[in-house]
Amino acid sequence: MRFLVDKNFNGKIVRGLRAREADVDIVRVQDTELYGAHDTAVLKWAAAEDRILLTHDIETMTKYAVEFIEQGIPMAGVILVRDTLPIATVIDDLQAILGASEAHEWENRIDFLPI
Repeated sequence: MRFLVDKNFNGKIVRGLRAREADVDIVRVQDTELYGAHDTAVLKWAAAEDRILLTHDIETMTKYAVEFIEQGIPMAGVILVRDTLPIATVIDDLQAILGASEAHEWENRIDFLPI
């Protein structure tokens, strides 16, 4: 399972997940050509790279992800994380997702943490 983290995603969560799951494949938007790109470009890139998008941008990413699904545009999945959730809870949930699911199970899904 591979993740793309949106530009506004909490870096402490990324570092914490990497500390617990050394093999986790995470790319940050700011480390790609996507930095500053429109949300739809981020979703398209995530789909092309088979990366589930992790984001705190609940309002706009949800809107665009729903539009993708309605239009039949493939999407690797979006996991929406409220920025008010405790960091440890988010890391625990992401670890559970890594251990209990396969990437294909997240295709064209929009889900919220906590699980």
